[in-house]
Amino acid sequence: MKKLLDNKIFRIVFGIVKVLFFILICLYLAFIIIQNVSGNRSVFGYRMFDIASSSMSGVYEVHDVILVKDFDTNKLKVGDDIVYNGERAGLDGKLVTHRIVKIEENEKDGGRLFTTKGVKNDIEDPAIYDDQVLGKVVGIVPVISPVNHIVKSQVGFFVCVFCPIVIIISLEVFATLTEMKEEKLEIVTEEKKEEDKEKEEVEETEILEETEPEQEEEKTYEDDSYEEEELKVDKFRISDSDEDEDEYE
Repeated sequence: MKKLLDNKIFRIVFGIVKVLFFILICLYLAFIIIQNVSGNRSVFGYRMFDIASSSMSGVYEVHDVILVKDFDTNKLKVGDDIVYNGERAGLDGKLVTHRIVKIEENEKDGGRLFTTKGVKNDIEDPAIYDDQVLGKVVGIVPVISPVNHIVKSQVGFFVCVFCPIVIIISLEVFATLTEMKEEKLEIVTEEKKEEDKEKEEVEETEILEETEPEQEEEKTYEDDSYEEEELKVDKFRISDSDEDEDEYE
C-alpha cells in the first residue's frame, strides 16, 4: 500500500478523482439544499425539480433534474413543457411537468387556460390557470441529473458513492498514519544522532583527559634527565677544578 501511495502517477490520478468526486457531491448537496430551503421558490429566476413519474418518458426520465425558468405566461405556446401546481383530478398539491397541448382565453377572468398532457399519457390534464404555472422547462441539468440518478439507485449509490467515500477515507487515514510514523521515525533518528554525537564528544573528552597526565609524566621524566645531566656536568667541573689545584701545588 505504501508503495502505491508513493507512486507519483497514482497520487496525481487519485488527487484528480478525489477533487472531481467532491465537486460532484458538493454540487448535488447544493441542489438538495436549494430545493429544500427555497420551498420551490425561484432563485435568480430559476428552479430545479426532480422528475418523479414516467408520464414524460422519452423526453424526461424518472430522476432527471430539470431546470425551470420563470416565464411570462402570455408568451407560452403549444408544445412548451411547463411545471405547474396541480389542484384538481387527483393532482391536488402535486408538481406536474407536462406539455401544453391547447391554450384558450379565459373569458371569465381575462387570463389564459392551459391544457397539458404527459407525452406518454392518453388523457389530457384538467385545464389550469395562469397563476398555477411555475415556469417553462429549459432542459435537463447536465451534471446534477446523472448524479441524482446514481444517488436514487441503491446499487449506484453503493458502488459510486458509498464505496468511493470509504476508499478515499481509508487511503487518507493510511497516508496520514504513514506520515505520522515517518515523522516519528525521523524524530527518533535525529535523537539517536544527537545521542551518538554527545557520546562521541564525551569519549573524546575522556581520551584528552587520559592523554594529558601522560604528557606531564613525559615532561617530568625529561626534567629529571635534564637535572641528572646538569649534576654530571657539575661533577665534571668539580673534578677538573681539583686536578687544577693539584697541578698548582
